[in-house]
This record gives sequence, structure tokens and C-alpha cells, in this order.
Amino acid sequence: MTNEHTIDKLLKERGLTLSVAESCTGGRLASLFTAIPGCSQYFKGGVVSYANEAKIHILGVNAADIAAHGAVSQPVVEQMARGAQRIFVTDCAIATSGIAGPDGGTPDKPVGTVRIAAACNDRLQSTVFHFEGERAENIVAACEAGMKMLLELIAK
Repeated sequence: MTNEHTIDKLLKERGLTLSVAESCTGGRLASLFTAIPGCSQYFKGGVVSYANEAKIHILGVNAADIAAHGAVSQPVVEQMARGAQRIFVTDCAIATSGIAGPDGGTPDKPVGTVRIAAACNDRLQSTVFHFEGERAENIVAACEAGMKMLLELIAK
């Protein structure tokens, strides 16, 4: 069973809801869930906040945190997850922000660097990943990592 199908099953069983806030994954997470029949029981929506302005004005990310830490940072991705929970009034959320490639990397944050946050009710965890694939592979890897993080929170 795929991660999205496992999440689908658990959210339905537990009566939990889900939203997503995506940057580098560009809507792929939302697409994975909305491809599952019956997902409307738990999936409430998503934001593709590719630009910093969308992170700030839609998700409520603090502009000072973006200026100080960059969009690919722990405080930003955690605020994205909490913003998705707030906007869509959901129990759970997954947020992604990163550099999928092939361009955009820096010495501090090379291509493949992705920050992911998963939230379930008051619990929140975030992690930095360093994927080494091409753009499409990095996007898939980020989605898989985010779903695994959410599964860990739901299982607790």
C-alpha cells in the first residue's frame, strides 16, 4: 500500500482532516491525495505558495523569518504547516519548501535541499532533507518524505 493510501485509510478511520502547503512540490502532494476516491472525507485543500509573497500573505509566514532564514528554513516551513491548518481548519498538514533544481542552489542550500514540516493537531515536526536526484525525482522524494513524517505523527 502506498503512503498516500495508508494516510487515506488512517485519516478516515480516525476522523482526521488534512491540508497541504506546497512550494517546491508544486501541488504534487495535493494531487496524490485527490486522486484517491473518497478523499473529500478528509482532504480540505492546499496552497501552492511558490513565491514568498504567497507564503506571507496567504499562509501568514513572518516576512522577517524569510528575510533572516530564507524560504527553505525550519521556521518558514513550520509556519507554512500551521498556516495550512489554520486556513483550511484541519487537524493535519504537510508543508514543503526547497530547491528541486536544476538551478537555484547555493553553497549553504544546494539543489536537493528540502525542508518539510508535518503537523497533526498540536504536534509538529520538521526536518531538512538533501535529495540527490533530478528535479522530478527530488519532488517525488519530498512528497514521500512528507507523507512518512505525517504517518509518524498520526501513529502516535
